[in-house]
Amino acid sequence: MHMLEQQTPAAAGPTELFGSFVLGPDEFALPALCIREVVNFPEKMTALPLSPPFLEGMFTLRGSVIPVVNLGRVFNPDAPPAEPTHKIAILDYDGVLVGILFHATGEILRVRAEQRSTLSYASGASHGVVAGTILLEDGARLLQVLDPAALARIENVPQVLALQGAGRQAARRHQGERRQCVSFRVGSSSFALEMGAIQEIIRVPEIQASVLNSALCLGRINFRGSPVAVVCFHTLLTPGAASAAPPGARAVLPDQRVVIARIDDATIGFLVDSVDNIVNFFNEEIMPIPMLGKTRAGMFGGCISKPDLGDIILLEPRQILSSAEIVAMRVGHANLYPKDEAGAAGPDGGHARRNQRQVYITFALENTYAVEIKQVREIIDYSDAVTHAPGMPPFMRGMLNLRQQMISVIDLRQLYQMAPAAPTGQAKILVIERGQDRYGLLVDAVENIMTVHDNRRFTAPKMMRNTSVNDGPRGEMEEVIDIEGEGDSHKTLSVFECDRLLQRLAREMPALAA
Repeated sequence: MHMLEQQTPAAAGPTELFGSFVLGPDEFALPALCIREVVNFPEKMTALPLSPPFLEGMFTLRGSVIPVVNLGRVFNPDAPPAEPTHKIAILDYDGVLVGILFHATGEILRVRAEQRSTLSYASGASHGVVAGTILLEDGARLLQVLDPAALARIENVPQVLALQGAGRQAARRHQGERRQCVSFRVGSSSFALEMGAIQEIIRVPEIQASVLNSALCLGRINFRGSPVAVVCFHTLLTPGAASAAPPGARAVLPDQRVVIARIDDATIGFLVDSVDNIVNFFNEEIMPIPMLGKTRAGMFGGCISKPDLGDIILLEPRQILSSAEIVAMRVGHANLYPKDEAGAAGPDGGHARRNQRQVYITFALENTYAVEIKQVREIIDYSDAVTHAPGMPPFMRGMLNLRQQMISVIDLRQLYQMAPAAPTGQAKILVIERGQDRYGLLVDAVENIMTVHDNRRFTAPKMMRNTSVNDGPRGEMEEVIDIEGEGDSHKTLSVFECDRLLQRLAREMPALAA
């Protein structure tokens, strides 16, 4: 592309302030009025999927998400990535902050008008990021003046400003409703979907080939008697990715899961690298993400930053796929592979009513159990940072400081006189909340999240509820849920009641009853 550049000396006038920066052998300048501050390279830089090559990533700074532009890659796509020694100049662009990566800061310059020249571009040519030059020291020193507007061509400024305003209003009212999402990892980034969008989380089943296979659609699975398309989330985030390997040729990693999401009236499965945590947040905690590109930008609903979890990108489920993509996968698979109506029916022969269902977490404690997700505040990894209190019963593992609140950690294996579990690194703590108190229930692992219709929940047989012998937690559970499926996938799980557990602890430890 041919571009005509013309240096035009500025007319005489008042002096202007510029900040200078060094990038390799070159020196650049930015108008001082647009520089909010200069910061060191952050400890954690989160990759922003579907972003231009020159976008290094993003980080959070005092309640704002800062996208970082690698200036070297603006000029040369093959320039090296950022290093921890780099500095970041924070630009304020229409109320949205953008970081520009430099090797080092320079000085504050007071520049006379005659020392400046502006750069004009030919009509129809693409405007670059250099707006002109500054000549100092009798022409021996040349600085390229950067155009802040060109550096921060952000497509969604109105959306960012609207979210910022909504967050400030919610913070002033202090009436934000607590929300829950499930975080999962794809590549090096963490994402989350709100609980209401998730129908179930399952281990990766056999993915069957489909004539609708593409780089995006891996194939189909049989989910509750219906064909469900499975989308590779990694491919979704990687434009131009090569076609996915045939389902039978793919190696499934142990932590991979399929997140079954409900998007309007469509059910879609997303293959992700791992499912990590249940995260609680408030509306005012959602920080808008300034995007420097258009590709699926609507799917990024904001960023939630937690000290113990890092930055999590909250997804807008209705924007992940286009309407055309959803229709193609949903209608195509439904027509090609009609669902098993018998498998989709309820026990009375009728279809389960969608408005009567509960979401459950399944966890391992020798066997698999289910607990209603509304009884669990959050799930955290188990660590050795538990303070052991002397004189407590063996099942009291100790106290854990979770974001400035003490949690009593209860070892369920010890409580039910079960043998210690072999260390696997998968132990989790289910945090439950009663009033101002929080308790952590230590379990072997958290397995899945699933939605079960109310007509699949039954009273447990009396033989399963024999509390005269200590046969583990099942003896205290009065109800079971029946998980539909074929063969080994058909399961009956005992439903764990947190209040019943606390009642037992109150009897054994009067201090808990106080």
